[in-house]
Amino acid sequence: MKVRTNYVNDPVWREVTVKSRIPESLQMLQELAHNIWWSWNYEATDMFKSLDPEIWSLVGQNPVAFLERLNYEKLEALSTNKEVLDRINKVYTKFKAYMSEKPDSSRPSVAYFCMEYGLTHVLKIYSGGLGILAGDYMKEASDSNVDMCGIGFLYRYGYFSQSLSMDGQQVANYEPQNFASLPLERVSDENGKPLVLDVPYLNYYVHAYVWRVNVGRVPLYLLDTDNEMNSEFDRPITHQLYGGDWENRLKQEILLGIGGVLLLKRLGIKKDVYHCNEGHAALCNVQRLCDYVESGMTFDEALEVVRASSLYTVHTPVPAGHDYFDEGLFGKYMGGYPQRMGISWQDLMDLGRINPGDSNERFCMSTFACNTCMEVNGVSWLHGKVSQEMFSGIWKGYFPEENHVGYVTNGVHFPTWCASEWQKLYAKHFDKNFLKDQSNPNIWEAIYNVPDEEVWKTRVALKNKLIDYIRQQFRDTWLKNQGDPSRVVSLMDKINPNALLIGFARRFATYKRAHLLFTDLDRLSKIVNNPDYPVQFLFAGKAHPHDGAGQGLIKKIVEISKRPEFLGKIIFLENYDMKLARRLVSGVDIWMNTPTRPLEASGTSGEKALMNGVVNFSVLDGWWLEGYREGAGWALTEKRTYQNQEYQDKLDATTIYSILETEILPLFYARNKKGYSEGWVKTIKNSIAQVAPHYTMKRQLDDYYSKFYCKEAAHFKELAANDYARAKALSDWKEEVAAKWDEIQVLSVDRCAELQQGHVENGKDYTITVVVDEKGLDDAIGIEQVVTYTNNDGKECIYSVTPLKLVKREGSIYTFAVTHSFSNAGSLKVSYRMFPKHPDLAHRQDFCYVRWFVG
Repeated sequence: MKVRTNYVNDPVWREVTVKSRIPESLQMLQELAHNIWWSWNYEATDMFKSLDPEIWSLVGQNPVAFLERLNYEKLEALSTNKEVLDRINKVYTKFKAYMSEKPDSSRPSVAYFCMEYGLTHVLKIYSGGLGILAGDYMKEASDSNVDMCGIGFLYRYGYFSQSLSMDGQQVANYEPQNFASLPLERVSDENGKPLVLDVPYLNYYVHAYVWRVNVGRVPLYLLDTDNEMNSEFDRPITHQLYGGDWENRLKQEILLGIGGVLLLKRLGIKKDVYHCNEGHAALCNVQRLCDYVESGMTFDEALEVVRASSLYTVHTPVPAGHDYFDEGLFGKYMGGYPQRMGISWQDLMDLGRINPGDSNERFCMSTFACNTCMEVNGVSWLHGKVSQEMFSGIWKGYFPEENHVGYVTNGVHFPTWCASEWQKLYAKHFDKNFLKDQSNPNIWEAIYNVPDEEVWKTRVALKNKLIDYIRQQFRDTWLKNQGDPSRVVSLMDKINPNALLIGFARRFATYKRAHLLFTDLDRLSKIVNNPDYPVQFLFAGKAHPHDGAGQGLIKKIVEISKRPEFLGKIIFLENYDMKLARRLVSGVDIWMNTPTRPLEASGTSGEKALMNGVVNFSVLDGWWLEGYREGAGWALTEKRTYQNQEYQDKLDATTIYSILETEILPLFYARNKKGYSEGWVKTIKNSIAQVAPHYTMKRQLDDYYSKFYCKEAAHFKELAANDYARAKALSDWKEEVAAKWDEIQVLSVDRCAELQQGHVENGKDYTITVVVDEKGLDDAIGIEQVVTYTNNDGKECIYSVTPLKLVKREGSIYTFAVTHSFSNAGSLKVSYRMFPKHPDLAHRQDFCYVRWFVG
């Protein structure tokens, strides 16, 4: 017999999951690891790290994976160490005391829908600012002890990890998440089996697993379609954040909105207010309408109820941020819903159109949200104004500044983004109730009593911490990307901890203008190579994989950073995530933001920076338009000098160079005998005292309650009382007014001769009388005089709106009158506006019927 040199069959494997067996005395670690309360409590993360710093670093500071990696012998040793147990017990006691508080029942309950949540870098279900904001909001809801839950997705691949090729080209890497090693838990049904949510699509169902993230006291429910029950076409619905084509995007938005409401019903959760954080979640109102109609209401009655309890927050004026779907694609998945709601297909499409009846107009999620939510808000004062303009076509008959779109300026979650060094400093010097009353400016003014040297030392310590982190974390990637090892060594050596360090990190969309600094490379070279005033710039950020222009900006910055005159002076840090963000916003000296006006809806990275004594230098756009105080940072004007964007970019770049050279650098380097700049510390203190208290997430959450949630909950309660009696009555009244609207007659408009001829004098009273036949309606009509003027930009603006008073009624004949005078001279336009009025209308746009007349 011939003997072979080798004879081996293929191995047969059986997958075995080895669960970590935690000793009884350490069981509390499992509970702590599975509630991301740890992510904003540095005592907890410090405690985990102290158990084994090396493994803590290897697992990327993920406590669930950390406990899995600790071997049983190590756990046994820890379980008998009194010092370790005392430290764990101290953290656990604080956690249990926190969790034991019951939700504040005096405030309305809220269901919050969002496509992404930035809670921790460990859980990759976010891409940028929108997700970070939603994550901060969940944390503050927990800290403020309100009754809230979140709905989102558990993405298998999440948003991409970024690496850079040797020539600076962005490479997007989609890495699968191992759900078993994440701080979340599978939701079970009443039988203890994994809960499966069945969401209708076309003539079949998509089946989603449900996961729960414990965000302190607040639950966040995440849907997951990546399972064997779904087809190969539906498993990827929750693979990637904003991934796939438009059909997959629509599938995602059906799952988030319709699936989200079905999940709440399945879990028996009812809330007072349903908050759509961006238009991605707008279809939640489709399911809610179906539920009310199927309970016996008419569509119009259901719409009153749904609107009264719905809020839509818009986050961007950039068109790409608003989803539009072709009628054919939309009908493919949504075609069965009109019948369930008791309306026609045309009616449903028109709810998503600015111009109802226009068959060429696509269905817009943002427009649908505006039409089905009682309140709409932007995310800064300026963005509120921009959103009024953007959505003005929906409510024709009213000028943009008259419509009901409001605003809540974004804030940031203080414990998440404030470095532990600053938290300890604040705890030492501020009022003991500081965390409970973060938005109180009087408390923050205590920063003025902190010794200058203590502020400076804190800043220097965090700056050195950032530089050490860069050297440790990026050495290997730089060796890979730079090619020449000696170049990397040179780069490491050239990072100067004593130089002014300026940070620019955000999503690389073109309107963020990351290129602005590089408009004049010769002048920039002189600035960064000034031996007396050295400067370094740190850049970080991802461009969307389909945004070629954004990726081009990254490539350009990387190319420039490799030039000899900029080596070590301009540095691009790849794979910007929450972990890197926390280092940057606490470690740099200046946070720079240079958006194209007025496209920065709010921006929050600068708010995170100012909590850490980092000074802002930004265009007066978004939050900085409200936040800027002289002596507490630097600003480029909000006004455009040129309509030509290229010219405006050059002017803004020149202004940046000039402010750096003449104001910022001389102040930073004006060191006293103790080695610090008194003027710089004063700027830091002004920034902390005068700006920081106004941009906490606590203030933002409180604003949502005072401006929207409480008002909506009260209105909903009134409409819902006595089996929705007032909602049904309001619906009937609207139907009657709509039926008779075209029949209503303006019988006469009696004005003085001067007004009739169009020549009047300012300061003189004029009386106008209008007689209307309401055709059987019972005091359902209001009349007002509207006067406009043309501003310097050629835009027609409101000069005055003056209501006419009802002075006489004879049957259906109503007489209205007003005495009016003009304060200013000039060319004005005068008209009269008729509108429906009812005490249960939330605002005019709730029933946007308007008739203009001159008479």
